[in-house]
Amino acid sequence: MNNGKKLKMSFDPHTIEHLGVKMYSRIPNAIAELIANAYDADANEVHIRLNSGSENKSVEVSDDGVGMSFDEINEQFLRIGRKRRIEEGNRSPNGERKVTGRKGLGKLAFFGLGNTIEIETTVEDSTEKVKFVLNWNEITGTYDKHNYEPRFSIQKCDQDEHGTNIVLKDLKRKSPFDKQQLAISLSKLFNLFDKTFRVFISLNGDESLLIDDKLKFENIDAQFEWEFPEFCSQVDLEYAEKENIRGKIISTEKPLKPGMRGITLFANGRLINTAEFFGVSESSHGFSYFTGWLDVDFVDDWEEDVISTDRQSINWDLHQTELLRQYLKKTMSEIERDWREKRREKRKEKIKEKTQIDVPNWYDKLPDEILSTIEPIVNTIIEKSELADDQQSDVVRKIHSLIPEYPYYHWRHLHKTVQEASKEDYIKEDFYRAFTETIKRYINEVRTISGSTNKSDSSMMGEVFGKDKGKLIVSEKYQKVDGSDFQPATRENIEEGQKYLSMGIVTGGRNPVSHEEIVELRDSGLFSEEDCLDALSLISHLFRRLDDAETNDS
Repeated sequence: MNNGKKLKMSFDPHTIEHLGVKMYSRIPNAIAELIANAYDADANEVHIRLNSGSENKSVEVSDDGVGMSFDEINEQFLRIGRKRRIEEGNRSPNGERKVTGRKGLGKLAFFGLGNTIEIETTVEDSTEKVKFVLNWNEITGTYDKHNYEPRFSIQKCDQDEHGTNIVLKDLKRKSPFDKQQLAISLSKLFNLFDKTFRVFISLNGDESLLIDDKLKFENIDAQFEWEFPEFCSQVDLEYAEKENIRGKIISTEKPLKPGMRGITLFANGRLINTAEFFGVSESSHGFSYFTGWLDVDFVDDWEEDVISTDRQSINWDLHQTELLRQYLKKTMSEIERDWREKRREKRKEKIKEKTQIDVPNWYDKLPDEILSTIEPIVNTIIEKSELADDQQSDVVRKIHSLIPEYPYYHWRHLHKTVQEASKEDYIKEDFYRAFTETIKRYINEVRTISGSTNKSDSSMMGEVFGKDKGKLIVSEKYQKVDGSDFQPATRENIEEGQKYLSMGIVTGGRNPVSHEEIVELRDSGLFSEEDCLDALSLISHLFRRLDDAETNDS
């Protein structure tokens, strides 16, 4: 028995405040709802006019859309939470656009900015304009009433007029408007601006600024780009909707500010998830370089509404959204890996351009034991360091100067003449020829300086150098540190050393093979690179002595 009793559900108007108004307290998000309404009304142009006057500060948004009749205002606009897509389908009045609205709460965005909302709207081909005012204080005062009845009037207008004009007054915002920054913020909330839907913004009647997609990445210099769905083929994870993902992810040369990092998701031209990296580990410094957007329109077509009321995030706890998140996570991992490779090669190109050092070729010419030490250092500078390009190049240049392509060759600080005589053959890894060509150079230099006519190279060395009748003396210019002379025996030993070392290297280096090919010396290890360098070091010593040589006049 009910005894005439009833259950009754009621709500406090402040519930609406928590459901919608407080979600739109930020000016870009609130104005975005007005832009979206204009888009859904088939508008071609929207004009946002900011008035920062101290007495009449306001935000005005007007569009040239289809407008609303008196009945449409009553039955559609003033119904909070109306499921438009269920009642009218998901197409705009002219059928040209897929509507962005879904929950019927966007109109509460008005009150996120101001307490008084003045609305004028005219349907195309009508001669009547409807004006009405919404006041938040009056709405919240209807706790015991079933309905809120806005003040309105119906006025005559030209038949050519159509569209809606909304003025937000009694603004809660006290700080001044920043037109440029607001334009950039609005551009990041949409992905539908084109020649058929243009949005302009002005401040205190100044020149209007066109809001377009370019503003999303103003002052961002893209280094690499990944286009979708083209990149989907490189992602090693199957996902049924992957071919329906559109968009672009870009990386920059320098780290982005925290608020500019991450990938934004859009559905049917509207933001549905703020910038993030979808669960991939962001410990890698690479993720401070990425930004971009992806259109995932199919999300808005799912039967279940997975987009939050304020359109800032997707509900990732559902099966459908988890599959999408896994795919996007895998995608970001693949992009980060591809980015590292691209960045490494790009930096190598820049370093080569600035330093004339071909890093891969440099590596190829380093002995294994040296390469294992140098490569990690240089790669860290190229791949991971945050040094500017010029600084990176400078560091690599300095390392290269210490450890160039032919380390053994350069470490020995060989005499310049030895370098000139041997370099060409040494680079070709013709080590024995490098050695013999240098010996030839030494013989010719000795003949030129001494004036010897002895046809035997070895005999000439015995004739030109030595303690007794040598034509050239190599130790004459030197004295002890205190200025006193060396013992005669010391000088004699130096002179004899120059003679016998010169005779020995000429004799030992000229005819070590008879019928075998010279290459066999290298490949067998009988005369290796190290042997060549050791021998060149000895010749380098003899050349330095020759530089000091003076003619024996006795």
